Amino acid sequence: MKVKINRHAAKALQKMLEQEEAQGKMFRVYVTSIHGDHAHYDLMLDTPTENDVVVKSDREIDFILNKNNENLNSIWIQYFHVPKEEWLITNPTKGSHHHHH
Repeated sequence: MKVKINRHAAKALQKMLEQEEAQGKMFRVYVTSIHGDHAHYDLMLDTPTENDVVVKSDREIDFILNKNNENLNSIWIQYFHVPKEEWLITNPTKGSHHHHH
């Protein structure tokens, strides 16, 4: 399983991890819903369970993924400042649908 994040996402996520409420936790990427051939994704702070795998992103941030959910393989997390601040979580291997957060 892989997670790739852009430079802006890495900076924003690292800043969140430095907050007191994030101590001892990692980001979980999870599926919020599935519509036909695509899934919608979200992020939250969490701790891994026996059903999870911890994956280090290309920017050295660890993510929790449910190892039994194929929709979580090859996640691409982006954060944009323009035209507005927003998160974009996609899985390019599962089509071009995405979730704005």
